Amino acid sequence: QVQLVESGGGLVQAGGSLRLSCAASGRTFSRYAMGWFRQAPGKEREFVAAISWSGGSTKYADSVKGRFTISRDNAKNTVYLQMNSLKPEDTAVYYCAKGKTSLPNTPESEYDYWGQGTQVTVSS
Repeated sequence: QVQLVESGGGLVQAGGSLRLSCAASGRTFSRYAMGWFRQAPGKEREFVAAISWSGGSTKYADSVKGRFTISRDNAKNTVYLQMNSLKPEDTAVYYCAKGKTSLPNTPESEYDYWGQGTQVTVSS
């Protein structure tokens, strides 16, 4: 059983930055890819970023490329999402998820454990 707990969300003005954290329980954290997804009001949940087990490979949604950076610290069982140059359209609940494999995939079906989410609100 894996538990994921996100933190770091909040209210920020457009152009600002936030860093989300996701702390994972379990000794197998370092074997699997991790991902971040988000769901805006009235919209479906969408892929944001993913990172391989080692951190050596990453993937990003086009909408966040160049602004967001995913990273991980396997010694701390934690994955991060650094979000810069935030826009009002980044407003959403952000979820971290554990991958089923070691590779950074984009479909939700490739993830088997999810956190409860953290709210990010970007004001204009």
